[in-house]
Amino acid sequence: MNKLIRGLGLTQAVAINTIDMVGIGPFIALPLIIGAMQGPACILAWVLGAVLAFADGTVWAELGAKWPEAGGSYKFLQNLYGPKKGGRLMSFLYTWQTIIQAPLVIASGAIGFAQYLAFLTPVNSFQQKLVSGGLVIMVTILLYRKITDIGKISLVMGVVVMGTILWIIASGLMYGNTGAVFIQAGAPVSFTGSFFSGLGEAGTKAIYCYLGYYNVCHLGAEIKNPERNIPRSIFISIAIIAVLYLLMQVSVLHVIPWQEAKDSPFIISLFFEKLQGHIAAQVATALILLIAVTSLFAVMLGYSRVPYAAALDGNFFSVFGKLHPVKNFPHISLLVLAALAFVFSLLFKMKEVITAIIIMRILIQFIAQGAGLIAYHQRNKAEPFPYRMWLYPVPPVIAILIWLFIFFSADKIYVAGALGFILIGIILFVIKERLLKNKALTE
Repeated sequence: MNKLIRGLGLTQAVAINTIDMVGIGPFIALPLIIGAMQGPACILAWVLGAVLAFADGTVWAELGAKWPEAGGSYKFLQNLYGPKKGGRLMSFLYTWQTIIQAPLVIASGAIGFAQYLAFLTPVNSFQQKLVSGGLVIMVTILLYRKITDIGKISLVMGVVVMGTILWIIASGLMYGNTGAVFIQAGAPVSFTGSFFSGLGEAGTKAIYCYLGYYNVCHLGAEIKNPERNIPRSIFISIAIIAVLYLLMQVSVLHVIPWQEAKDSPFIISLFFEKLQGHIAAQVATALILLIAVTSLFAVMLGYSRVPYAAALDGNFFSVFGKLHPVKNFPHISLLVLAALAFVFSLLFKMKEVITAIIIMRILIQFIAQGAGLIAYHQRNKAEPFPYRMWLYPVPPVIAILIWLFIFFSADKIYVAGALGFILIGIILFVIKERLLKNKALTE
């Protein structure tokens, strides 16, 4: 049987994480975050996202170094809760969640791409749908190759991502007075219910932009020296992106008053048009579109390994466990996620998916993973871990508290939807287990 190849080094792992984290997200979310916080206090949302990413990143770093296998959270939840006990349920629920939320993440990037394309050329809503669907197909074709080739492509894409953001930062910081950014008239920072409500809404959008710091864990079976490279790649990518996001937000407020920025559908295009004219805005928009493609590339690459890992364990449909006979990647899993993402990109709008993506994942993936790690350490105090976080258990506790804040700050419809989706998954799991038991008895 063909096996996945450990062909990705530290530099390539960092590149895959960073291009996943950036994508189209910040360029779409910037005005939403500014509007939610009503002024320069939007910086707090980016800080909240960075704190959560670092705190939660410690959990992923420990687990990724301990169990560097394909599937990431699928394997982590299974090992933390026991492969024959709660772990089987938790890993099934995560796979069930991935089959829906991963295509939603892919679709959000494709929809954002089509939205920014409208700055370059007039496209109506129907044409935007065709563009977003076509982009999913194109990225799927790009991924139809060996993992070593993908590592090289990721490095090139990472250079484009970093170069574009640095251009934005340098252009903005050279314009105006940084101090003026923080004395613009805006909603006063007073710790009232409305402030925390706004921070919850803005924080959700900011966290959406940070997602991907763990992508390397999904590719654990394809990382060289994973015990060292997985934790390093997580923290390096978070540090790089946190600094860039904060500087980018300050740069934008240098140039565009927040009252105008909060309503702009092409905020970076407007940014460059004000600074350097329409041609520069067109070039910047083209680069943002390329960044959107690179993000979809990394997202689809990582998530395609989750159903594959579940299928190998007999905890999902066996067809997802097949590797391409020549290029050694889970092509069936990739094609199924791509097909669903194609459909979602035709059905939904950007603002409809960002909050759903975050809220759907909080309980089963992030909170269950952090709590499970703490419980695992308590049960197995002498068990060695290749990487151990500093100040344990403070980071996972901080992460869990912030995740709970984000979850209960969301509109009730999203909370109800997440809980309902989990309930449906539990019902499907019970049915599946009974069918397997009956099959075993008859054989």
